[in-house]
Order: sequence, then C-alpha cells, then structure tokens
Amino acid sequence: MTGWRIGFCVGNREVLAGLGKVKTNVDSGVFQAVQEAAIAALTGPQEYVAEVQRTYQERRDVVVQGLRRLGLPVLVPRATFFVWAPVPGGGSSTEWAERLLREAEVVVTPGVGFGPHGEGYYRIALTVEKARLTEAMERLARFAL
Repeated sequence: MTGWRIGFCVGNREVLAGLGKVKTNVDSGVFQAVQEAAIAALTGPQEYVAEVQRTYQERRDVVVQGLRRLGLPVLVPRATFFVWAPVPGGGSSTEWAERLLREAEVVVTPGVGFGPHGEGYYRIALTVEKARLTEAMERLARFAL
C-alpha cells in the first residue's frame, strides 16, 4: 500500500475539533478500499510484518554502513524505508544528486524536492533489493568524493 496514506489522530478534544473542521473542508475522507485494507493489515496475521521489517532493516544497514565506510555522515533511521543524509560540505542537493548520477550512476533524490527544509540533504530509497543497494554502495566507493 505504499503511497496510500491512512492515519489517525488522538489528543485534546478542543484542539482536534479544529483539525476536524479543516479535514471536512479539504477532503472527503480516505477511500473505502484503503480503510478496509488498513483494517485487514491491523487485524490479520502479523508474521509478514516481522518479515518485512527484517528486509528493510537489512537494506537500511547496507546503505548506512556503506555511507559510513565512505566517511559520509548519516543517522540510522528507525521507522522508514528511506535513508536521509546531509550533502557533504552542505552544498546543493540537486547538484549532489546530479553528480552521483553522472559519475557513479547512482540515483538519489535531492532533498529540496520536499521543500526548502530538505535542501542540503539527499534521500536513498530502500525499496529495491538488497543486492541492488549493495551495488549502489560499491559504485559510490569507486566514486571520487
């Protein structure tokens, strides 16, 4: 269900009343099929969840360890299928992404694409096989930083 957003909010009744007013005027709610899929995911067997968590943890570790071996700073994300890292030297995220594509043939997403606060960062998706991420880290190792 990647990309199909569903969530909930709990908290102070008065504060959340304002959120309810905004939501009522912004959209008409989450598509019913997404709601039913979320119910099935939350109430169904959970063995698959642990398997997926292991898969993404392995992928995350390949990327984090690969970047760290290259001396690139990166924090270990705890609950996502992306690794965000600062652009070395604090430069342009677009220029860094273009350079990695051109020189190392590795695709990363420039952080500025997510708004002005994303500038100075790049994102690596963990949505591909571990072997592909390993290959990307090997390509970066051959890339003159």
